[in-house]
Amino acid sequence: MRSRIPSSMRVSRLSDVVIRSDDICHIHLTLTDSEGDKYPAKQHARKVATKLGVSSGLIYLVGQPTINWGDSDQPQPFRQRRYFYYLSGIDEPDCYLTYDIKADLLTLYVPDFDLHRAIWLGPTLTVQEAQKQTDVDRVSFFAALKPDLECWARKHNESHPIYILHDSQNPAIPSEHLILDDRRLLPAMNAARVIKDEYELRMIRQANHISGLAHRKVLEDIHRMSTEAEIESSFLATCISHGAKNQSYEIIAGSGPNAAVLHYVKNNEPLDGRQLVCLDAGAEWKCYASDVTRTIPLWTDWPSERARNIYRVVEEMQEECIRRIRKGVRFRDLQLLAHNIAIEGLQKLDILTSDSPRELYDSGASTVFFPHGLGHHVGLEVHDVSDRPINALNGNHTFWSGQTFVPHVDDISRSVPLLDEGMVVTIEPGIYFNRLALLNAQNQPLAKYINFDEAEKYIPIGGVRIEDDILVTADGYENLTTAPKGEEMLEIIRRGIDNS
Repeated sequence: MRSRIPSSMRVSRLSDVVIRSDDICHIHLTLTDSEGDKYPAKQHARKVATKLGVSSGLIYLVGQPTINWGDSDQPQPFRQRRYFYYLSGIDEPDCYLTYDIKADLLTLYVPDFDLHRAIWLGPTLTVQEAQKQTDVDRVSFFAALKPDLECWARKHNESHPIYILHDSQNPAIPSEHLILDDRRLLPAMNAARVIKDEYELRMIRQANHISGLAHRKVLEDIHRMSTEAEIESSFLATCISHGAKNQSYEIIAGSGPNAAVLHYVKNNEPLDGRQLVCLDAGAEWKCYASDVTRTIPLWTDWPSERARNIYRVVEEMQEECIRRIRKGVRFRDLQLLAHNIAIEGLQKLDILTSDSPRELYDSGASTVFFPHGLGHHVGLEVHDVSDRPINALNGNHTFWSGQTFVPHVDDISRSVPLLDEGMVVTIEPGIYFNRLALLNAQNQPLAKYINFDEAEKYIPIGGVRIEDDILVTADGYENLTTAPKGEEMLEIIRRGIDNS
């Protein structure tokens, strides 16, 4: 309802408004529709064509179809294929896309209208709705796809291929002599997706904003919670209430020894008697991910000196690595720095026993406690694609692999990718006391460097991991993650108890 303005305050004529030279004007531009924030599909298509290094050909992409569960009439939860979304900006099933590189024509095909489906489930995406969401050149119904493909193939396919991601996604047209290329498109799209544009960064920032709200809510209420499941449900409730129905990955809410299981997702145990909980949870916003981890004391302060000491070692690992992020830095050097800090910290705690950090480093003993990579790209996938793995020495893996880090091979190759402006990467060091990992280590040559009696005392703590999403900028970095950590985290927990 509009409030009524008293007649004494109304401006009745333009001439009543007098602007003086010493007035201060605050101008705020508000967009009243979505036209100003369309998905930049055309920009992405051109970028992929540049990475392909060709001036002609047709890119053909298949969106995720509607699929029912086996022996069921119920559909599986829909998740759009990320390569398709990158060139379309459409998060709806049963869509297709083509990009004629020479004509610079990007066409989206949406499902034909189905009256029966519309009555039961609502209508599928319309041409008009699609045009409001994305800046593709043309939107057509599915019925036009086959004739359009046949027309292009007749005119151009003898000399220029149709680029597809996989041989299982061939165009469904009758020609037996289509010239297809299923090798070059995938690496070109991987390379294109590494550097995020302004639209993508806004989506990742919003995902992080909502994740930050959800993490903060958990901190405020943690004293009322008695199970890991309550932590998970609180995080989900906050995300959904702010419009983020999907998570970037399964929520990890591991308390006590469960915090030492890197991807623990059962989240079904009580918190009673536990010291810490590792909450690794990130909301998704319009298909873009966030990836955030906080390790939370289940007390008003650190429940033990051991818990506090391990947290502070991991905190130093993260802060020192973040501080060094900038364009041109080898991410692998940050990984090595994190291991060096971990070694020094574990030496001080009498968990690693050698006096020589280099000897410990070469032995790989630190990987028993810090077994994973320092981070990975974030974008349309939580472990986003790239043309080369951010931590790899050699090889051509598409995704972050989560492999055990091997510190002693750091100087074999200088071909490790460098950080570049527009990349979004995680910095997520951790130290864990996993009983199985320690038992396995006892049978390895590196066992002589580990004080197992002392390490055993830390098993009830489980592990500590702290993770933020970092944007590489022209002159340094920007931390996109807003979830509280460190002293701010502790203060929120204390206020929550005081206000209850």
